Formats: sequence, structure tokens, C-alpha cells
Amino acid sequence: MPLALLALAVGAFGIGTTEFVMMGLLPEVADDLHISIPTAGHLVSAYALGVVIGAPLLAALTARMSRRTVLISLMALFVAGNALSAFAPGNGSLLAARFLSGLPHGAFFGVGAVVATAMVPPERKARSVSLMFLGLTVANIAGVPAATLMGQHLGWRATFLAVSAIGLAAIASLALLIPHDREHAAASTGLRGELAALRSLPVWLALGTTVAGFGALFAAYSYITPMLTDTAGYAETNVTLLLALFGVGATAGNLLGGRLADHSLRGTLFGGLVSLGVVLLLFPLLMRAEWSAALAVTLLGTAAFITGSPLQLMVMEKAAAAPSLASSANQAAFNLANAGGAWIGGLALAAGFGTTSPALAGAVLAVLGLGVASVAYAVDRRRDTPSAGRVVTSHVPDEPAAVHR
Repeated sequence: MPLALLALAVGAFGIGTTEFVMMGLLPEVADDLHISIPTAGHLVSAYALGVVIGAPLLAALTARMSRRTVLISLMALFVAGNALSAFAPGNGSLLAARFLSGLPHGAFFGVGAVVATAMVPPERKARSVSLMFLGLTVANIAGVPAATLMGQHLGWRATFLAVSAIGLAAIASLALLIPHDREHAAASTGLRGELAALRSLPVWLALGTTVAGFGALFAAYSYITPMLTDTAGYAETNVTLLLALFGVGATAGNLLGGRLADHSLRGTLFGGLVSLGVVLLLFPLLMRAEWSAALAVTLLGTAAFITGSPLQLMVMEKAAAAPSLASSANQAAFNLANAGGAWIGGLALAAGFGTTSPALAGAVLAVLGLGVASVAYAVDRRRDTPSAGRVVTSHVPDEPAAVHR
């Protein structure tokens, strides 16, 4: 695999760290800025809003630029957002800085996925995407816990300065390792062409599969802490270690999904969604003991991230004329899944169905995702069916039927 994928993974590591670390630093931020923890929670939403808005917008606006230049520029914006977060004097300015930090997130992964697949032969495309996403999953194992500990001992501002330093390292890696692509800049169809390529039902079905499939994950994962403490019996001090197990499972699933998808893209997607649904259905049973709860968290990460590379590659293939915009839109869909899944899981809890009920709500979403993926498959089959045979049959009725077969 090209060494340039390492540069993309470094950027993904920084982005994954800053995305999730705020959840662990909410008490420190709230105490320092003299706000409540629910108010501090808006900082998580501000970042997600930045991702949803920035992913398609920045990908579209930079359509005529060299992808190497786009990646470096996006990472520079990422560094600026995190540096401003570190020096934010109050909650309002921190909200704005977190929104700014989220803007380049989706576009970086979207454009990065296109660059990654362009550097490898067709039979290794999904694997190359999974290697870029490796930075994101490893961030859940090492980056987020380390950054959280740093914030707790040195102050939360030190965390965002450290993330800015990771961003600077990513910029240096991108400048050194990513090849120039002036041909792309010259051949680009621009904003109008990128938007026109999204007027496709298969693209929207692929995006819908992402929303439902990853919504299933976040319906359960958003409430994993009360499941582990109230149902499985873990102490709160052990939750961080268990969440690292989720990162281990996500890393394994990401690598496995990339390898399998290069052999069967659709089969890997279907298998991942079925596996995710089964794991979520078993959550109420697995959460009855500490050892099985740890297994459940690991399996959840594995099953969910098996589908990551296949979904990213499928969206790109369905919008071949605008792969950067479609790939970035898929990242926006991922964050919509985050918000929507958490909301649906919360509804199950609020209805009094029990601590593990968000997992069952997630299982329903996994089935929904499988249904959308099945519709997408049927649409593709219908579009791929040659019409010539039907035309010939209607105009030449006396031709032997064997010819049409």
C-alpha cells in the first residue's frame, strides 16, 4: 500500500481525537467556563453541525482545486479551529471554534477517500479506504483516552493545543507524501457538475443506508455507559477501558470490512448490517454479566465498522462524476446517523423500556438499513438489465428464445 495513506491516517487520527474527546472533558470545560454540563453538551452538537454543513459545502466549493491542496487547506482549517478552541475566553467563542473545527471533518474524509482509491489498483480500493479510516478507529483506542487524561491533569485547553500539533504533523505528512494531481483540477466539472452528479437515486439510497446503518450503532453506543454500569454492574472508573475495547473492535471491523469488500462490496455490506442487528438484539442478554458485556462492546464496534469502507466506496461509485462531493456527503450522513440514532435510543429509554432498550431500537434501525440496501440492490439490478433483449423480442417474435437467454 502507498505510504501516502499514512498521511491520510494521521489526519484522520487528529480528527477522530478532537471529535470524541469533548465528551470526556465536559465536566472540566463546564467547571472552567462556569456553565452546566447540559450547556457544555452543546459543544458536541456544534462540532457535529459543522460536519454536516461543511462536508458537502467545502467539497463542492473546492471541486476545481487540486485534491492535494484541498486536503492541506482543510487540515489547516482544522488546526485553526482547535487552536481557537484552546484560547476561547468563553462558552460562545468555544461554540464557534468547535463549529469551525467540525467544518473540514467530512470534506477531509470525503476527498481523502477519493485520493486513497486513486493510488491503488481497483481490487484494493476498499482496503485503501479502510487504511485511511484506521486513524479514526485508532483514535478511539489511544487518542481519545490520552487526550482525556491530558485534559484532566493539564487542563482541557492543553488537549486542544495537542490536537492542533497533530494537525500540523498531518499537514507536513500530506505535503510530503500526497502526489500532485493537476490533471484533476483541469478536468473537474466544477460546482454545477458536482451537484448534477448527485441527482441519482442510487446515490441517495446509499446515503440512506449510511444513516440507518450507523444510526443503529449510535442508538446503542450513545447510552453504553448506563448499560455497563446499571445493567452489567461495572464501576464508572472502568468505563473508559471498556470504550477502548469498542475502539479495538472498530479497528478490527474496519480492516476486515476493507479486505472483504474488495472481494464482494455488496456482500460485505449486507453481512455487516445483519451482524450488527444480531449483536444489538443480543445486548439485553450479554449485558447480564461483566465478561459478556465487555464482549458485547467489542462486537458492537466490529460489526458496525465492517460496513464503513463498503458504504464509502459504494457512494463514490454511484456518483462517479462527483466522487469527492458524494464521499463528503456520506460523512454528513454519518453525523446525521449519530444525532438521529442517539435521539431514537433516547426515546426508547424515556418510554421506560429499560436500560438496554436503546440497543433494541438500534436493531430495528439495522433492519431498516438492510431494507434500504436491498432496495438499492434491486434498483441496480434493474438498471443493469440490458434492454436490448426486450426490444429484439418485441420486434422479432419468431427468433428462437435461446438467443435471448
